[in-house]
Amino acid sequence: MANVEHIIGLALVVLYWLFTAAVTLRVVAKRNPVSVTLSWLLVIYILPIFGAALYLMLGELNLGKQRAQRAESMVEPFLQSIATDFSATKAPISGGSLTQGIYQLLSTRMGIGALGYRQMQLLDTPELIFSQLCADIRAARNRIHIETYIWFPGGRVDELAEELISASVRGVKVSLLIDHAGSRPFFRSSWRKRLIDAGIEVVPALPVRLLRALVQRIDLRLHRKLIVIDGEIAYSGSMNIADPLYFKKEAKVGAWVDIMLRLDGPAARGLDKVFAWDWEVETGLRRLEPAPPSAPACYKWLSILPSGPGVGDDLIGQAVLSSIYRANDSITISTPYFVPSEAIFNALCQAAERGVRVKVLLPARNDSKLVGWASRAFYQRFLEAGGEIYRFAGGLLHTKAMLMDDQLALVGSVNLDIRSLQLNFELTVALFSPEGCASIRTLLDGYEAASERLLLADWQQRSRASRVVERGVFFLSPLL
Repeated sequence: MANVEHIIGLALVVLYWLFTAAVTLRVVAKRNPVSVTLSWLLVIYILPIFGAALYLMLGELNLGKQRAQRAESMVEPFLQSIATDFSATKAPISGGSLTQGIYQLLSTRMGIGALGYRQMQLLDTPELIFSQLCADIRAARNRIHIETYIWFPGGRVDELAEELISASVRGVKVSLLIDHAGSRPFFRSSWRKRLIDAGIEVVPALPVRLLRALVQRIDLRLHRKLIVIDGEIAYSGSMNIADPLYFKKEAKVGAWVDIMLRLDGPAARGLDKVFAWDWEVETGLRRLEPAPPSAPACYKWLSILPSGPGVGDDLIGQAVLSSIYRANDSITISTPYFVPSEAIFNALCQAAERGVRVKVLLPARNDSKLVGWASRAFYQRFLEAGGEIYRFAGGLLHTKAMLMDDQLALVGSVNLDIRSLQLNFELTVALFSPEGCASIRTLLDGYEAASERLLLADWQQRSRASRVVERGVFFLSPLL
């Protein structure tokens, strides 16, 4: 009996090391960035069996077979639709090499460098966003497309839902694409049934199921925030469909602070094509609407940067990196999470060291303790390089915006972390017009005025325990 137990124990040890070695070779063979590879190896060896299983579920980019096939088959018609609808676009882009870099990147990767718009509104309070959005829904004639990471019932969100029901009843086709993991309270609520009963299409994006974890990555999320009405008016920015007075009150970090851009003209049609891509990946149904016979004349310009598996892989990350290296005077960043890739972090430090004034605006309190600690692990080197950190005290600063040299603004759903830049489906708008950049400058200046600057001398006074936690979490930062 003892010999049998010894043989079984020896066999289990051999199987464990064979399994661990196989997963290790798989990690190394993927040729991910070194920091990502080392982080996964750390997890695999510190957490026996569980770490390797975690890697197989979360470590590789896998949309699932059907979605991957749809995404692959859509690339050609999607790019052809863009080329057909916007082939005549001639954009006199201002801003010199800084904006030309983004224009060239988009022209090469997506087939169109810039789209025109006539008017842009920067909506920076929930009251302005919900009031304007409800008014536009009441005026809708044909179709309403909404995609969001979070739909959280309560407050102004319920008012918005009622407006959508009324629009559907009067014949407007309403389609909602909502991330399943981010919106579990919505999918468990009575609102889902009410909307469906009113004739509204409600599709959960990237559904999370236990068995799906065996064939696709379950933490890959649809993180875009996008609304398009009649193909003529579009909203994009950082705000989910959630009323800050009701959302995550238990976190005790204050109300979430967000913005949305309201745009019209060809830019709205371009954003509608992003929705069409996501809708087809999830449902298999094509929604590439043709351009109207005559487009309005536009004299202001922007670029649309969708990023995610299938199309636009790392597009936003490339745009951010290019913009940082081309900036000469100033870089101001607002982000709730500061866990940048090694390439972007080094670029920010190098910019500060060559005399560019680099400011990062962060919330004083974060809703994720783990990400908060990971963010702090970057403070020391960034401050030593001459960067400036401001901690916003007016709530959870959730706005995601970058402004370079007051000539180029990047606004959207992207956090400054590896998950947003290399994994999730994200959306950023690049603003080139002086008016658009000036509005972002005013916004960021307001955030800075409501923030407290963190000085290097003060940061160096933190406890030894805090330093130990920072260093420990830092090794996991490429996975967050």
